Amino acid sequence: MIRTISLVALAGLALAGCGGAAPKGAAENASRLLAASVKGDRVAFEAEIDRPAVRDDVRRQMAVVAAAKTLDVEGGPSEFALDRMIGPDALRLVRAGAGEALTVAPTVGQVTRLMKGLDSRHACLRDAAAPDRCLLTFARGKDGWRLVGMKATELTIEVAGD
Repeated sequence: MIRTISLVALAGLALAGCGGAAPKGAAENASRLLAASVKGDRVAFEAEIDRPAVRDDVRRQMAVVAAAKTLDVEGGPSEFALDRMIGPDALRLVRAGAGEALTVAPTVGQVTRLMKGLDSRHACLRDAAAPDRCLLTFARGKDGWRLVGMKATELTIEVAGD
């Protein structure tokens, strides 16, 4: 199952009132992750994520969705199903206003405008339509920044031009 992630970044959107700027290095990691997605580069994508953490986050969200629909799937989604939801093809990036798929990776500057620091060790790529909601969450560990969480359903990401 492939989930589409869309990030809506409007040119005039500012970080004021939406949290602080992302800690140093977080936007660069997010930029590399999005570039791997645009290129369909699975190896580069994997280098930027903490797969067990993302898998746990997606599993938790799917359990909440299932419970809301009064479904009880014993053990939750399979590892195979979760892993199919986490990959470069799960992220769809589009140009703000036009809705056309990006064929070139967003710049670090474009990504930086979407980032929000949560604390000194966590940052997120915000949903511009709901700036307090994180679509992708990153954590700093001993090996640098890695993706540790992602919105599991109904994601849309638009990237504004420079």
